[in-house]
Amino acid sequence: MDLFEQKAIKPMLISELTSPFNSEDWIYELKLDGIRCLAYLDAVHTELRNKRNMNLTPKFPELSSIHTSVKGKCILDGELIVLKNGVPDFYELQRRVMLSDTFKIQLGYTKHPASYVAYDLIYLNGEDMTGYPLLERKQLLQNIIVENDTLAISRYIETRGIELYQVAEQQKLEGVVAKRKDSKYYFDKRSKDWLKFKRLVDEDFVICGYQPNESKSYTLILGQYRADTLIYKGSVSFGVKTSFLQEYNLTRIDDSPFTLTPSGHDDVTWLKPELVCVVEYMPNTKDALRQPVFKGIRDDVLPTDCQIKNPHNPSM
Repeated sequence: MDLFEQKAIKPMLISELTSPFNSEDWIYELKLDGIRCLAYLDAVHTELRNKRNMNLTPKFPELSSIHTSVKGKCILDGELIVLKNGVPDFYELQRRVMLSDTFKIQLGYTKHPASYVAYDLIYLNGEDMTGYPLLERKQLLQNIIVENDTLAISRYIETRGIELYQVAEQQKLEGVVAKRKDSKYYFDKRSKDWLKFKRLVDEDFVICGYQPNESKSYTLILGQYRADTLIYKGSVSFGVKTSFLQEYNLTRIDDSPFTLTPSGHDDVTWLKPELVCVVEYMPNTKDALRQPVFKGIRDDVLPTDCQIKNPHNPSM
């Protein structure tokens, strides 16, 4: 059974985060804030499968006919996105994925239609394309797709990765993906032939509590002040060492220090809000801690100096 019939491909993965660079041996594409999907397209069907191989096509019926814009039976690698105000909005996309009611799905795509942006060609008319160099696959991709409102091809530039990253920063996009021009496609592998430059920010938060994880590490509950009121801001697990509790002199308290505590925090050990940490995360439209990473403790910042920077959103 060939790749198309199996429908079990695990896509190639981006290896690591690195600083922007320029090179004549690489191409650079904007990193879109969406859901990675493989598109299985033939003469009569469109099937969009995410990295967990779940079929997302029923969630996005506006994309169910993109096969009519492709010349041949193929498997594409790309990104499923929803645009709001001209910028990919991951939270609107995520909301669409969670919908099951047909009427709500219809309302969703009427208000904010999705599109599929293809950046690689894995299979074409019975042939496995993964052994071809990237730029050859890109050229074939250009030849078989007729672009429209629901199907597009990812644009790329050569050599000037730093400049493209600067554009991504200015436009508040997620970042840039760098790929070697001659790179092959390896299923389910993190190859250093594909790297990413992501737009990240550091911010100070007050540690207000902790929850134990199954891995014997901890999730830290974070807050910031709005004037004199401590507001819940989310949590961070990645980067928190298992020895965290032994390294710092923490003062436990009986009740939550927040005026309003979200549900789901019954097993939290609350702490006196006296310790400040730095968290790195990806900025986003919801002022939420997306992909947060614990970077360390700051003993040069007072808890009350951790003030919310977005006073227009009372829920954060």
